[in-house]
Amino acid sequence: MSDKKIDILYVDDEENNLVSFKATFRLKYNVLIASSADAAIKILETKPVEIIITDQRMPNMTGIEFLEKIIEKYPDPVRILLTGYADMNAVIDAVNKGKIFHYLSKPWSEQELNETIKKAFEVYQSNKEIKEMNSKLAVSNDQLEFLLRQKLLS
Repeated sequence: MSDKKIDILYVDDEENNLVSFKATFRLKYNVLIASSADAAIKILETKPVEIIITDQRMPNMTGIEFLEKIIEKYPDPVRILLTGYADMNAVIDAVNKGKIFHYLSKPWSEQELNETIKKAFEVYQSNKEIKEMNSKLAVSNDQLEFLLRQKLLS
């Protein structure tokens, strides 16, 4: 990992969880917190993040609904879902609709969550590198097509 701190958005409707998360991880990461999905969306509009961690059970919009809502506009952040309830349908929906990287149960263990964040950031970096390489490949392909057309015309 580089010297740059990872930008994490943590979404949970329980104030104690927000305070606990920020207190635990603020020295290692740039932690942004939101007490609702709507507040999280406002943060995403102003600040890019690499990782989004969200609680599943929140009023107005579940964690899965939140992730599903933002995936088209913000496809790059790696998603982690937390829940205090063992709900297999929520896990399935999280994977299929919210495109989560990992699912953790509450109460979370600092060590387990920290390891998950590190792995999620590795995935984020790999995805970013792949996008950059694909972009370069597309430019090279366009250049080759241009040269081929020039050769065919001459």
